[in-house]
Amino acid sequence: MTMRRTLTISALVVGLGMIAAPALFGMFSRAPDGAVMIDDFRPFMTPEQVDLFRGYLTEIDAADTESRLVLEPALTQSGVVDPAEYRIKFASLVLLNESWPAIEADMTDLVDRMEDNLDSYAAVDALPNFKLFPWFFVAPGVLISAIAAAALIADRRGASTKALLRVLAGLGVAVVLAPAMFQMFERAPKGGDMIEDFRPMMTVERVQAVQGYFITMGAAEGQLRNGALPLAAESGDLPLDQFVAISQFSEDWPEIVIEFAPMIAAMSDNVDNFAAVDALPPFAMFPWFFVAPGLLVVVLAILSERRPREYLGIENVATI
Repeated sequence: MTMRRTLTISALVVGLGMIAAPALFGMFSRAPDGAVMIDDFRPFMTPEQVDLFRGYLTEIDAADTESRLVLEPALTQSGVVDPAEYRIKFASLVLLNESWPAIEADMTDLVDRMEDNLDSYAAVDALPNFKLFPWFFVAPGVLISAIAAAALIADRRGASTKALLRVLAGLGVAVVLAPAMFQMFERAPKGGDMIEDFRPMMTVERVQAVQGYFITMGAAEGQLRNGALPLAAESGDLPLDQFVAISQFSEDWPEIVIEFAPMIAAMSDNVDNFAAVDALPPFAMFPWFFVAPGLLVVVLAILSERRPREYLGIENVATI
């Protein structure tokens, strides 16, 4: 077998490897799952939405503080309701007061992770649609394999392979340049950082915990609005205008639920999708999955085009 055929066969193998890579990495199923996740999180990964979430957490914190430090003492110390009876009558409110530090810490962590990854999300979202990723390997792999096979056939027939090998080298160059064209060297590592940062929040346990927080907050808000505040008003000595934070919380609670519910639903719906994306090779490696085979094809095509005597640096070698 001539050196030229060996090199061309090597280029064919590289092309076949690119075709096989998406199947080996499970990309045909995992990449579309990633596309769904990116689409579902798009409405929430904006500075405006993050600021809104953070503002609502501040508002709930103020209402919790006011209920603990102002409302409860006002009702129990004035004799409107016995302290023991207060804990029974407003058990959901007491539960919120006791749970809020942990709830606030966990919810703030979620919002912080979102805010910290706004740029990373934007970088990933700017990449081509994840559904197309497997085909970015398959399509050039098919072309490289086809041209390499055509060059082998031509060589066997004694025809010139120069044009085919130059096309093969051009394909290799295109594959090498693809990551730069899509800015993958900058964007892909940011995607990896985002996946790393989102891993603790994208679990069934974490999502269920957050869902439970809103049950706790909703029950407490109901007791504030329907029980504690009316009781304070009935006493005659506790004007409602001193409970500004609680009143604001009750007024905004429906909107708070409307804003947070879709985000929590997106988290819940995408736990499996996140796991699929997390199972892909590290994002920072993706540009090199194009550069390495592309460079190899270029080198193999160039060497294949050289005359046999040039491999050894001698003048009178017909075959090797």
